[in-house]
Amino acid sequence: MMSSSSPVKITASTYKGFHSVVLDSGLIRLETVPEIGGKLVSILYKPTGKEWMLNSGLRRLRKPDYGSSFADGDMSGWDECFPTINSCHWVIGAKGVIPDHGEIWPLPWDCRLRADSIISSVRGPVVPYVFTRTISCPSADIIRFDYHVDNPGDETLPFLWVPHPQFAVTEPTRVVIPENMRELLCVYGGHGLKTGGLYNWDQLSLIIPAMTGDGRKLYYPGNIPQGCSGLYGEHSGDFLCLTVPADKVPYLGIWVDEGMFNDRVTCALEPGIGYYDSLDMAMRNGTARLIPPRSFFSWHMELTLGNGMDNMMKIYK
Repeated sequence: MMSSSSPVKITASTYKGFHSVVLDSGLIRLETVPEIGGKLVSILYKPTGKEWMLNSGLRRLRKPDYGSSFADGDMSGWDECFPTINSCHWVIGAKGVIPDHGEIWPLPWDCRLRADSIISSVRGPVVPYVFTRTISCPSADIIRFDYHVDNPGDETLPFLWVPHPQFAVTEPTRVVIPENMRELLCVYGGHGLKTGGLYNWDQLSLIIPAMTGDGRKLYYPGNIPQGCSGLYGEHSGDFLCLTVPADKVPYLGIWVDEGMFNDRVTCALEPGIGYYDSLDMAMRNGTARLIPPRSFFSWHMELTLGNGMDNMMKIYK
């Protein structure tokens, strides 16, 4: 992996009328908008000029209302889904409904800048919790995300979490997962797959940037044996790879949208805590993470950018 002799630079900026923060490692330029759920609006690999995040395009970037449908928003960038993805009822007390894609993606986050990191946090609007994400660069080609959830309340806090990064698919792009994760479970089949069916990933791993009006979501069934997933551009050789500790983030979902909800082709790699998509389902099947009263849970994820399949496969070893 590459290293950089120059320190990371963190600066305040603006993005489409919103205050933003830019982190520049020398090889990667990342931009986040704290006011819109800490959304990551740009992840640029500078050596090749590859922009990985899908922008809002013709949709207006705006601050969504709490409780609004995710599909009614700008459908761009990288959002954090917590404590659920699908809307469901809270399973602790009579707390009402958790909105679509969770509570924190439409909320403004507090943001603190350090010399080498961006620390953003948000408080739960219904159930007491504090969700914190710290972004830093252990090396010039790696972005690290450290997550920490505090439960200051008197009840156990159950949660499900996934990142929802809408990566832009602008060329034939291969979704690369470890060789021992060949069979995936379809949880949303769209027009072409059968929900509940098992599929050999080799037959589905290539995404073409053509608007078909279809969409699909698959999960590795059960706990992942290895915490790597990535995208590889077949023409450019540009790649990204998400790496998580499999003991703390034990699930993997893959969402592909070819125009079913979005106006361009996108793929979201979703390493996750809880299986799958709905907190109440994760509670029933025993996969939700539980944080005892006045306690916390922490995990991390690393994003590596680069070029060349040989360089990408070194991460999977």
